[in-house]
Amino acid sequence: MNVLHHFLFSVYPYICLSVFLMGSLARFDRDQYTWKSDSSQLLRKGQLKWGSNLFHAGILFLFFGHSVGLLTPHWVYEPFITPAQKQLLAIIAGGVAGFFCFIGLTLLLHRRIFDPRIRLTSHRTDLMILVILWVQLVLGLVTLPFSLGHTDGSVMLKLSAWAQGIVTFQPDAGHIAGLDWPYLVHLVLGMTIFLLFPFSRLVHVWSGFGTLAYVVRPYQVVRSRRLGLTNRGR
Repeated sequence: MNVLHHFLFSVYPYICLSVFLMGSLARFDRDQYTWKSDSSQLLRKGQLKWGSNLFHAGILFLFFGHSVGLLTPHWVYEPFITPAQKQLLAIIAGGVAGFFCFIGLTLLLHRRIFDPRIRLTSHRTDLMILVILWVQLVLGLVTLPFSLGHTDGSVMLKLSAWAQGIVTFQPDAGHIAGLDWPYLVHLVLGMTIFLLFPFSRLVHVWSGFGTLAYVVRPYQVVRSRRLGLTNRGR
């Protein structure tokens, strides 16, 4: 079990990140026309609207919340908030965002599975990744009661130490040894989502972040053909 724990939390993260980055680059280079999320918005538009908005708002909050919460060194926020307060904030904010995200994803999954027309136009990978995300959300919500049992912030510090060790190439699976099973399964499944990312519809997330470039792009110069004809007539 110690060997498996070491592999899952010291080696497996780098396998997932390598496939995530190199696979995304390879897919963009070789299959740009698949770099999208297929639209089915003409069918069940109301359910799609509610499900998509709730899911995307929740998942974006959870993604940035996890990133900031896990990767910010303790000394940065120590003067302003204690580990216990940070963990309580994560439980409340993450619980609310997770709940809305769960409702939205459930609506999307129900729409894609139980509408025959949408199901026929759905790829197997679409259904697979939605199911995996749904299970991941359920596991995240399951961890909340366990976190309430450790209100001293110790779990938050252990998870942060492990995550920061991964990104600084100093992995230490011992940081999270002995944590309750929902945390460990949640971490493994989360890393697996990064592993599957380049081979699923999730690649369209890169395009979402890429649209930030529009903020700093130069203005487009548009010349009216009608104006040009008017000038020549004069």
